[in-house]
Amino acid sequence: MKLHSWNVNGLRAVQKKGFAEYVLAHRPDVLLLQETKATPDQVELPSSLSDWRVHWNSAEKKGYSGVAIFTREEPLDVRLGIGIDEHDHEGRVLTLEFPDFFLISVYTPNAQDGLRRLDYRQRWDRDFLAWVRGLEATKPVIFGGDLNVAHTEIDLARPRENRMSAGFSDEERAGFDAIVGAGYIDSFRHLHPGEPGHYSWWSFRGGARSRNVGWRIDYFCVSPRLGDRIRSAAIHADVEGSDHCPVELVLG
Repeated sequence: MKLHSWNVNGLRAVQKKGFAEYVLAHRPDVLLLQETKATPDQVELPSSLSDWRVHWNSAEKKGYSGVAIFTREEPLDVRLGIGIDEHDHEGRVLTLEFPDFFLISVYTPNAQDGLRRLDYRQRWDRDFLAWVRGLEATKPVIFGGDLNVAHTEIDLARPRENRMSAGFSDEERAGFDAIVGAGYIDSFRHLHPGEPGHYSWWSFRGGARSRNVGWRIDYFCVSPRLGDRIRSAAIHADVEGSDHCPVELVLG
């Protein structure tokens, strides 16, 4: 089973930049999207993608946030948000239940410049992990998306310059520590330990992408009960159209 996740930075915009061609070339079984910035009625998919079932959780604020999951198999259940009003207006979590596992597309809030939203971000991290662990009591969980944190120094090009910046604060990194501490497997790092230079987001400024001055902030995390099914994990840095690129997980 091949899963892809991509923060598209606007689905309507990325459709004009080769989105359908990317999907047809890579042919994932499931595609998680973040930052769709659209409601279903605002998106017209091309006929080449008509065989996909698409589930949405859009933000109440127009043109903001939002997640979606494209799947070929109809899920058993669809859940929007995590059941906490403080978090569930921005379209950040979408959970599909399949026979063997829960699958989540997640777009974690950014702590923002000056870490002005860090307190909220820390509440989010705790509450999202509690949501995942609650699902885990029933069956294994896979969650993928833009988690808006580079976990360790190897996960960004310039760690010293960015320490305590949004996405690399001690508190946000501790939030990811808690995910790992709960047993969830960072699938890419699990298969590529210690390898530098792998990033999934680059600033639009200063030619950062061409120079590979980036951050690895997009993940697939896997329940420990599914760890022995991980076959490969990849970052498709060659796929353009967004400031992020897709990440891939293959399960056996």
